[in-house]
Amino acid sequence: MHSTKHPIAIEDNVATFQLTSFHYGTPGTGKKVYIQASLHADEVPAMLVAHFLRQELDRLDAEGRIKGEIILVPAANPIGLSQTIHGTPFGRYDLSTGVNFNRAYKHVADDLKQSLIGKLGKDADANVALIREHARASLEQWAPATSGGLLKKILLSMAIDADIMLDLHCDNEAVLHMYAGEPLAEAVQPLATLMGAHAVLLARESGGEPFDEACSRLWWDLAEHFGPEVAIPPAGIAITVELRGENDVRYDLAEADAQALLQYLARNGVLDIPVTPLPEPLCAPTPLEAVEPLSAPHSGVLVFLKQLGDKVEAEEAVAEIVNPVTGKVTPIRPKHAGVLFASTAHRHLLRGMHVCKIAGTTGFRAGNLLGS
Repeated sequence: MHSTKHPIAIEDNVATFQLTSFHYGTPGTGKKVYIQASLHADEVPAMLVAHFLRQELDRLDAEGRIKGEIILVPAANPIGLSQTIHGTPFGRYDLSTGVNFNRAYKHVADDLKQSLIGKLGKDADANVALIREHARASLEQWAPATSGGLLKKILLSMAIDADIMLDLHCDNEAVLHMYAGEPLAEAVQPLATLMGAHAVLLARESGGEPFDEACSRLWWDLAEHFGPEVAIPPAGIAITVELRGENDVRYDLAEADAQALLQYLARNGVLDIPVTPLPEPLCAPTPLEAVEPLSAPHSGVLVFLKQLGDKVEAEEAVAEIVNPVTGKVTPIRPKHAGVLFASTAHRHLLRGMHVCKIAGTTGFRAGNLLGS
């Protein structure tokens, strides 16, 4: 194992941040895996999972049981980790620009549609190698104007050519769930089963250019662009793992999550460790377009009637908003049946503020599916 320090500074006369990555195994000897934690810097559970991953990877590397290359970034956002507002950590948005740290990544397919003209053929393996070469070259030409943009370039440069990319996040309050590209449904399911995911949300394009799609969407975009006469598989398995809620920072959960991630890597031939049987899945993948966000109809105290992970019917009350001044009590009901998988951590809301999300089975939304 070796570690690398990546300085993050656009100019010499401004503050410099430092990103640390840990590198295991040998590049070119097998699959490449990239794992990062807490890109949204205030989503702390991921960093504790990364702590346990690092302990195990140190041991496995010393024993020669890593059959490929693994890059681990245990704290992916030193800029966000330094941000506070009135003493409260603030790691989702870059305070200098207002941009979400998990949005606005370069979609290299736009460059590759030009640079790969006449260079691809029927050999899928050769095409994958060439696409990765051109993807790396495209990122080298990316010239961000801010430190936040430079951080994004550094992270994506390590991940763009990975066979497997795992981006570890969490929600405000939630059960474990995942996001991935629609063509990756089969590849994602073993990890969802191992980790006990209550929702696996799939989309071909979710909007906003998040990190996982910067690593995966280029493959099916290029396949659609060049047509069936060219063999381009979905060669980048990129999964965003939402590790429950912000306050679910526990040793037992983190260690179990780390072990599940290691089992997934073992099933993909990256680790030489015993493979355990898959448990029964808690859910089947569903469209991200079928997620119904619910909002507060007026200001008041939020009282949940359903628990995270509960299945709810259409028009069934999942919560109520209680106005303590007028006495008005309004139930909050989804229009579609599904699983209550995430909610706000706040218990007093203003009109229009986010309440919760329901994962349905039939898509009905379009456009930007992730919000801000």
